Amino acid sequence: MNIIVCIKQVPDTTNVRIDPETNTLVRSGVQSIVNPFDMYAIEEAVRLKEKFGGLVTVITMGPIQAEEALREAISLGADEAVLVSDRAFAGSDTWATSYTLSKAVQKIGKFDLVICGKQAIDGDTAQVGPGVAAFLDIPQITFVKKIEEIKDSFIRAERMTEEGYDIIESPLPCLITVVKEINEPRLPSLKGKMRAKKIEIKKLEAKDLDADPDSLGLKGSPTKVVKIFTPPPRKGGQMLEGEAKDISERLVDLLKGDLCL
Repeated sequence: MNIIVCIKQVPDTTNVRIDPETNTLVRSGVQSIVNPFDMYAIEEAVRLKEKFGGLVTVITMGPIQAEEALREAISLGADEAVLVSDRAFAGSDTWATSYTLSKAVQKIGKFDLVICGKQAIDGDTAQVGPGVAAFLDIPQITFVKKIEEIKDSFIRAERMTEEGYDIIESPLPCLITVVKEINEPRLPSLKGKMRAKKIEIKKLEAKDLDADPDSLGLKGSPTKVVKIFTPPPRKGGQMLEGEAKDISERLVDLLKGDLCL
């Protein structure tokens, strides 16, 4: 089974800063980590490889320093890594990112399954995984909490919902996005760390992807960040004290007053 895992290197949430001129994340000098949800995607891919055999290829789109994220994935059991990096990709929104990653996946070659984390913690859109599936024209199952079975060119999985979960079957190849309930990521082994240091990271630039130049980067992004600002702090609340019956009556009066405004 050939599995491709799409991951993203994101700023540590305690160090997020915004460039006021470009309205984009400041990455220079900021500690970065593998997107936490992608760690579950890597783990699930490695578990499937251990069960069925095959190859796990990890791919990321980003600057040269994103190699660190790929090497971490290798240390956890992935076999190969691909860095999609070019100035032409700068300013990509989720649409352009999905398009670029789909072209990179096609360049890698035949695959049975693409796995993504459910969302990235810096954007929180949960759009890129489904977008990649749409551009690849393959089925998708989002928010997967358990893979029940993979057999005879189909996959059956539990998809988490607000009310519980759905059981969904899909033909392969397929793309899934996973939630943290699916597994417990392992720690890197010493052998994995040594291999991660030595492995050659394959690089793909815009010219390698057979992509439409007008669909890449800022030019290919239908959405633009116009302004980013910190919302004003909320005003202090009102504390109600006393017996429960008195508090409830007072609360009803206050709510009625607000509704009348």
